[in-house]
Order: sequence, then structure tokens, then C-alpha cells
Amino acid sequence: MLLAFGVLGLIASVVTALSVGAVAVPAGTVFGIVADKLFPGVVDIDWSRGREAIVWDIRFPRTLLAGFVGAGLAIVGAALQSVTRNPLADPHLLGISSGGAAGAVLALLHTGLFLGLLTVPLMAFAGALAATLVVLGVTHFAGATSADRLVLAGVAVSFIIMSLANILIFLGDPRATHTVVFWMLGGLGLAQWSHLLFPLGILVLTVPYLLAKAGDLNAMTIGDETASTLGIPVARFRLTVFVVGALITGVMVAFSGIIGFVGLMIPHIARFLVGGGYTRVLPVSLLLGAIFLIWADILARTLMAPEDMPIGIVTGLIGGVFFIFLLRSKAGRS
Repeated sequence: MLLAFGVLGLIASVVTALSVGAVAVPAGTVFGIVADKLFPGVVDIDWSRGREAIVWDIRFPRTLLAGFVGAGLAIVGAALQSVTRNPLADPHLLGISSGGAAGAVLALLHTGLFLGLLTVPLMAFAGALAATLVVLGVTHFAGATSADRLVLAGVAVSFIIMSLANILIFLGDPRATHTVVFWMLGGLGLAQWSHLLFPLGILVLTVPYLLAKAGDLNAMTIGDETASTLGIPVARFRLTVFVVGALITGVMVAFSGIIGFVGLMIPHIARFLVGGGYTRVLPVSLLLGAIFLIWADILARTLMAPEDMPIGIVTGLIGGVFFIFLLRSKAGRS
């Protein structure tokens, strides 16, 4: 029932996102434009070409990208919180997002698009994977075996990687550095239909694996010893989840920039609604993540209209407040 309501909420969120903005478009016109694009000739065209371009060419790919990115970051956050046994783990805090952004900055300002449109996503993934390996290496070097220390190692690596990214920006062409602000603050304004294939494809490839491993993720939340007794290769499984998380995060960051706190907040909300079983937490996190980021993008487009606020500012404000209350609730239970 909750999933059914979630799907209806997602559809309503998409329609709202296509309707609101600097130029308001009635919901009936939105349905007509989408129907005409999907099934030409089915409806009579009674709207202007300008409104059609706004809905189909600008808002629709942007909204779909928001949904893909929100869903991807949310399910990565849920998986990381399981394998690290830390409720505060997410791609942003563990440095994965920073690594992806650094890879994208390197491609944009220094290497150029030597692989065409695939250059930025591949470089972002390489940066995210490198950050993941560095975090694991620092954890092993410092003997930080506890989940809390793993998050601290991730935060330290994130600061180091962001410093390196800032050096790349400083050494880059001053005339091109303004484009990097998009990656540092997060934004969906550059979304195009041709870009959606990459985040959608990575979700199709990786989400079924995580859903199939929901039982293993449940065991990992109890502890490594329990997981080992159930026949789970703990070290290899944890590394696999980290690599899958880096792959998803790297591709999402390549098209949206750094968007923090989605992977932290959404799994907690999902567990509050459906309990701790990952067979329910993962699909609910997917839906809630998509809905949340669509509404965050709506706020980013409307709060300072016609200016387009970076979506990372919106998620940072909401996520920061959520983080504080989460810490407070943990302290109260302690």
C-alpha cells in the first residue's frame, strides 16, 4: 500500500514540477503536451510552441534527472548505512561525492572531452571509486575498524579531495571556471534528454543487485560475525557495495554536481515508515529519494524565481537541520 501511494505521489510530484516555475503551465496543458509527444495526433494542440518547449525540452528532462539522482543517492545511502553499521553514513560524508566532483572538474578544465559525452561520467566514476579506495586505505592504515571511525575517515578524505579539486579549479582557465560552480553547488539546469540514458542505465544495472542482496544487507546491520556465520564473505561484500555505491554516485554527480544529505535523510525516513528490513527499506528509499529531490528542485526553481538557485543549497539546508535533529534523537536514546 505504501509503495502504491509512493508511486502516486511520484506521479503527482512530476506533474507539479512540470507545471510550476517562472512560467506557470496548467496541469491539463502538461498532460496534453506529454500525450502529444508520446502519441502524436491523439490530442488537439491548443498551446503555444513556447509552452511546449518549456515543458518538454526544459522541465521534463530536468524533473526526470532529479528523480534518478534522488533515487540513486538514497539507495546508496541505505546500502552504506548497512555495511558500515553507521546511521550517519552517506555518499557525501564518505567522500564519494567529492571524488566524483573532482573527476568531473578534471575532465572539464584540464583533460577535455577526449571520450566524447562519456568523458565526464567516466571521470566522475573514476574519481568516486578512487575516493572510496582512499577511504578504505585510510581506515586500514589508521586501524579505524569501528563504523564511527570509518565515517570520520571519510570526512577527512572528503576535505582533502575537495582541496585538490579547488587546486584544479585555481589552475584551470579562468574563463571556464564559472562552469565548475555547477558541480560544486549542485544543479539540474543543464539536464537534456540525451543525458538521461546514463543515470537511468546505471540504476537499471545496479539497483537489481542491491535489491537481490537485501537479506545480506540485513545481516550486515547485525554485525560482521553474524554475517560470516550466515556464509556472507563480509570483506568482499562490503567492498562490492562500496564499488557499486561509487559507480552510482559518480554517474549521478557527473550530471547533477554535489548534492548532499539525500543519502543520509531518506533511508532514515524509510525505516521510520516500514521498519528496518531492507527488502522494504530499499524500494521505499528509491521512491522517497526521487520524490524528495523533485520537490527540492521545485523549491530551487521557485524560491528566487526567475533565478535558479543551486539545488545543493536547498538539500544542504534541509539536510543540515535533519542531521542536527538526528544527532539529538541519538543522544536522547543514549
